[in-house]
Amino acid sequence: MFSQESIKSFIDFITNDLAVYLLPAMLFTFFIAIALRFLVHYTVTRELWFAREFYKRIHDYLDTKDNVNNHNSFYISLKKGLEKTYYELFVIRSYMKRRNPDYVMDMTDRVFLIQEGCARLVKESLRQIKHLRYQKERPRFIEITKNIFDNNICFKKVMGIIPVQATHDVLNILPGIFIVGGIFGTFLGIMAALPELGEMKLEDVEGAKIIMDNFLRSISFSMSTSIIGIILSVAMTFLNTLFDPEKIFLKTINRFENTMELLWDSCENNHLPEEYPDFDQHRDPVEALAEDVVERQVQKNNKLPSLPKKEKDEIKIVPEDDQKAS
Repeated sequence: MFSQESIKSFIDFITNDLAVYLLPAMLFTFFIAIALRFLVHYTVTRELWFAREFYKRIHDYLDTKDNVNNHNSFYISLKKGLEKTYYELFVIRSYMKRRNPDYVMDMTDRVFLIQEGCARLVKESLRQIKHLRYQKERPRFIEITKNIFDNNICFKKVMGIIPVQATHDVLNILPGIFIVGGIFGTFLGIMAALPELGEMKLEDVEGAKIIMDNFLRSISFSMSTSIIGIILSVAMTFLNTLFDPEKIFLKTINRFENTMELLWDSCENNHLPEEYPDFDQHRDPVEALAEDVVERQVQKNNKLPSLPKKEKDEIKIVPEDDQKAS
């Protein structure tokens, strides 16, 4: 099928041309892999960041909620908690950044689609639990949470372009590829140096010594490819272990699931009023947060005990002059 000349030309191409670019290609791949690993890590940690902030606000809500409100709908309570988390983390930040600067810059939110991804988390969470039938037994929140995060396309791709899972799988096999590449480079160096031994003549001592020196020099240089391959493999393995997105994703799922379970246990129904508005990520944050404050203040005022009419009539306003005289 293949002639001897074609095979020989292919081997010459590998030994002479490919061997020259093997080591630079390995180093270039390593630095690209580092950049991709940090990009994947940053994208996945934004999910955990939102889940933690949601967890904090739900705990604050449960700590301050009165027993009278324990009959609240799970859907409404979850919607308020998610909206409050979203508005306070992203939109209201532009008004408060001078007094309390956030470490997550607006530019990164736009480039990595973090704000859009969190908005999709809110929408998908509400869609998943909208039609749950309230029972004493908890729903399978672990499955619901996995579906919520799996359906979020913004966090499935870095900057909406690079697939997170595929990139993670490729980065995990790079340590083995670096070792194979280093060994391959060593064999290529030996292969390229062996023909020089055929030109060695034993009667020419000085010429033979020069050929052997060049051969040993080529062998030692080719061995450095294996050493660099091992170093890159160890470094890549360390980075893959330290910045493993699967562990972060598992923490995110557990935190979000635990938050929903706590909120479910504190409610007594999952009613959804027909006139209740849907989540609007483009809503003015000041208006949204102000409405929430006013609503809580109205509920607080409605719980204040009112004086009977008889006691109201008996209350007299004492003039200031009479108070001084007394």
